Amino acid sequence: MPTPNRIVCLTEETVETLYLLSEQDRIVGVSGFVVRPPEARRKPKVSTFIDAKTDEIVALRPDLVFTFSDIQAEISANLIREGLEVHAFNHRTVDGIFSMISTVGALIAEPAKAELLCTELQGNIDAARENGKALPRRPRVYFEEWDDPMISAIGWVSELIEIAGGENIFADRAFEQAAKGRFVTSEEVITAAPDIIIGSWCGKGFKKNDVAARPGWDAIPAVTNGQLYEIKSAVILQPGPAALSDGIEMLQRVITEWTDLGVRHAT
Repeated sequence: MPTPNRIVCLTEETVETLYLLSEQDRIVGVSGFVVRPPEARRKPKVSTFIDAKTDEIVALRPDLVFTFSDIQAEISANLIREGLEVHAFNHRTVDGIFSMISTVGALIAEPAKAELLCTELQGNIDAARENGKALPRRPRVYFEEWDDPMISAIGWVSELIEIAGGENIFADRAFEQAAKGRFVTSEEVITAAPDIIIGSWCGKGFKKNDVAARPGWDAIPAVTNGQLYEIKSAVILQPGPAALSDGIEMLQRVITEWTDLGVRHAT
């Protein structure tokens, strides 16, 4: 395939990757949910996450379209039927994020740039892992991706929690392919007694007070000690560079604050 110079990105992570590779001029269309970097929002918006404007995408004459996950399978199929080149990513792990970046670099014939970006992001992960190992205690963490139904952390988020020094209380569900595999009940969270609760509700703000007021949650250590935090979904719930930069940094900050609180209580 010739090197693509007109690319449509239907999710956030490939947009941010191309900007970090200084290849943003290739982007001719983006998802309406794109927020990183802010200037990317000036690009033509041609999709949500589950719907896309096929006719508008075709009119942009892209030579490559990036999609993500089985949820966009029908979008991908429609674009392929229109004769477009489509590359669908479907990764769920930290390693998968690095692979995505390397693949984007290869597809645009800029593998060296992608390698440099991966090296920088790997440095963040390595530093976070060392800091996490040095913590005197590992907090139990409940990460809530959605509130109704309650959905726990997806794969790469669970991995990042562990890297940053925490323990995801629902790590056994993190790599289920479908979101329903990560559904949890209020009773399960109460029983697990997390030390920290982190909310990242995609598309809306995390309401700490409402969460703390859920029946029976006043017995959870995280609620008792006021350890409820929000990390914006654009930072942690896109499987791309944001999660390996700002995302891991924010997780570290939350876990370190909990550790400091415990030390103060101990003294």
